[in-house]
Amino acid sequence: MTAPLRMTVPMEVGICCADLDALLAFYIDVIGLKLVNRVTVPADKAQATGLTRHGYDVARLQTPYGERIKLLQPATAPEAAARGAAILDRQGATYLTFIVRDLPGVVRGLEAKGVAFDSKPAPMEVRPGTWLAFFRDPEGNVLELVEYDDPASYRPDLAGAEQ
Repeated sequence: MTAPLRMTVPMEVGICCADLDALLAFYIDVIGLKLVNRVTVPADKAQATGLTRHGYDVARLQTPYGERIKLLQPATAPEAAARGAAILDRQGATYLTFIVRDLPGVVRGLEAKGVAFDSKPAPMEVRPGTWLAFFRDPEGNVLELVEYDDPASYRPDLAGAEQ
C-alpha cells in the first residue's frame, strides 16, 4: 500500500508569531536550533496561499534530526492567541515535543538561560520510564521535552539511529 501523502522530507511545523526576531533568538540561542533561511513573501503571494492578506517573513529552523520549524510573522500584527490556564484547556491547542537524552541536564541548562517550566517538578515521571517537562517560548507557544528510559521500545523504527 502506498502512503497517501508520499512525503519526501521530514515534516515541518509552522508557527505564526508577532516578533520573529525575538523568537529566532530563543529558538537558536536557548533551544539550539539552526537557522536554515529567512525570506519575505510579498502580499500578492501570501494572499494567494490563504495565509494572510498581507506579506509575511518566514524563518526556517532545523533540528539535528532534520525536522523544521517555520516561524512566520505577518506584515500586519496577528491577533493574540487565546490560551487556557492549562495546556489542554482549549480545543486546537498544540505543542512541539522534543525527545531528548539527559532530561534533568537539559532542564538545568534551560533554567540557567531563564526558562521557567510549567511542569512541577521538571522533569517529572508521568508513567514508568517516561519523563517530561513542559515550558513556553517567549510568545507562549508550548514546548515539551520527553525522555524515555528505553527509547527503542517507544520508537523501534528508529532503534540505532540515535544522534
